Amino acid sequence: MPDADSTPARPMIDISNIRKLFGTFEALDSITLQVQEGEFFSLLGPSGCGKTTLLRLIAGFGEPTAGTIAIDGQDMGSRPANRRPTNMVFQSYAIFPHMNVAENVAYGLRRLRLGKEDAKNRVQEALDRVELGALASRRANELSGGQRQRVAIGRAIVRGPEVFLFDEPLSNLDAELRVDMRVEISRLHNEIGATMIYVTHDQVEAMTMADKIVVLNAGVIEQVGSPLELYENPRNRFVAEFIGSPKMNILTGVQAAEKQARSIGIRPEHLTISTEAGDWKGTVGISEHLGSDTFLRVDVEGVAATMTVRAPGIYKLE
Repeated sequence: MPDADSTPARPMIDISNIRKLFGTFEALDSITLQVQEGEFFSLLGPSGCGKTTLLRLIAGFGEPTAGTIAIDGQDMGSRPANRRPTNMVFQSYAIFPHMNVAENVAYGLRRLRLGKEDAKNRVQEALDRVELGALASRRANELSGGQRQRVAIGRAIVRGPEVFLFDEPLSNLDAELRVDMRVEISRLHNEIGATMIYVTHDQVEAMTMADKIVVLNAGVIEQVGSPLELYENPRNRFVAEFIGSPKMNILTGVQAAEKQARSIGIRPEHLTISTEAGDWKGTVGISEHLGSDTFLRVDVEGVAATMTVRAPGIYKLE
């Protein structure tokens, strides 16, 4: 008999053989996933790969054509969205401009029938968690994009769901705000320890925030693993090229044949530039100076594609 302590923990979310058809178009094909309690899980892939469709099925904003979704051991097949232990943060914020910040956050409690004092305390706690306590009386239409997204997250927090669902929540923010909000969402996850599923097409977001990533492509799973597992050991060429910025260099033809392969992948940081010796000869066409790194686009003799080389710091060619 196996020891009781060795029994695997029941997953918080158990997705089994999910298919989703829109007419004859198959958006999802036999998706099977398990998300553990407290895990930050990212659904990553290009536009149209099915990641938002899967998130909406988990939330209850649609029904799968086949397969099952269970949350905390309970089959969600017959449960509408408002009776699931989930809450979603949308890309478009979905907050009410005529309400102030506190009223928007309190709106998430409307179905719980809480006492006035209890509701007030929960709203204040949620506002403090997203650092909006000082803006409770400000109208939503007077807020910046980052503040509006904090309101949307606060409204999700106030209900105390078991699972948070994020649908590309940072897409409408500028680059600096996206970095700030990545940090804030990661901090929030560490503080409350809730299970989170985060949809994005931005592999930097997924790599920096998630405990585990599933890479989707055309409705199927290409690979599931930690960020470093996907980066260091991609299962196939799609994952190899999709994960990493700048993306991996792919060599085919003679260079691959010499290694008895159809293609060879080389990360930009695994190449070095030398003006004296090297395996390949090439000409640097473009240098992108970012301060911390320099990206060199090199036209290599005998290689069809331009290769990208990452050099640390400020790298200048005479």
